[in-house]
Amino acid sequence: MTNRISILIITYNRPADLLELLINLSGQTNTDEVLEEILILNNASTEPYDEVVNYVNTHPQLKATYILSDVNLGVAKGRNKLIPMAKGNLLLSIDDDMAFTDPGDLCKLASLFDEPFFKEANTGIITFRVIYYENKEVQVTAFPHKKYEKYASNPRFLTAYFAGGAHIMKREVISTTGLYPTDFHYGMEEYDLAYRTLNAGYTIGFDNSVTIAHKESPLGRSPNYKKLQMQWINKSKVAWRYLPFRYFVTTAVSWGIQYLRISKGHFGTFFLSLFQVFKIPFTEKRHPVSKATLAYLHKVEARLKY
Repeated sequence: MTNRISILIITYNRPADLLELLINLSGQTNTDEVLEEILILNNASTEPYDEVVNYVNTHPQLKATYILSDVNLGVAKGRNKLIPMAKGNLLLSIDDDMAFTDPGDLCKLASLFDEPFFKEANTGIITFRVIYYENKEVQVTAFPHKKYEKYASNPRFLTAYFAGGAHIMKREVISTTGLYPTDFHYGMEEYDLAYRTLNAGYTIGFDNSVTIAHKESPLGRSPNYKKLQMQWINKSKVAWRYLPFRYFVTTAVSWGIQYLRISKGHFGTFFLSLFQVFKIPFTEKRHPVSKATLAYLHKVEARLKY
């Protein structure tokens, strides 16, 4: 069976970036062979997307469908809305401020799962190389391993998680694991799905044969205490759900300290978040990963403590 890709894009108030991405995708070669469709979800943006809609309507070869949501669904629910609509056997998720760097990238992505390395490992999700659009340096925060110095020179390897804004997965993975967690509005939804993917018998891989440029500043995004709050709570939920109890404790404490260090105040939100973290063992069910999955996590040197 020929692999067919459904591209999933969630956008919010970045019409110019999205238009550039669509123009970039128009430059991909042999798309008839691998592109099933492009599904675009406008997550209740307040900026006009008229140029985007016009481009979609005048470039039918992109097979793009533009969907306007009247509420901001967040990332997880946004993907959950698009995934059931997708027809391809491969689902490619990319951020709206990215661009491929080679016209053959889409075809390369379509063939990655057939590479012996990933085929033998039963890989279900592959993330790829991300560089900063501005200076062409690797975006370490999008690299799918915490031991960057050790793994940076590896052209491909197996890992424990994937970059949310630059990954491709087999549709069958979602059929087995279910969709993204609906209680995560922002942050850590990829970790939740990653542990379920590994526990279902798949592996997660990285391959550097495809490079995508990200328009995020090399200086990173300014810390936002509300986003930190969601990350702290969600990462603690993930640790409680899937990992041994000790990792829930180390995750909750470490992220709490990180919140205080970066937020530089907002103590009311800190104590509210701390209360929500303390409630997790009483409100969340545990679905601990198997011994085989835990062994895999140790083998690929996953960071589990926080």
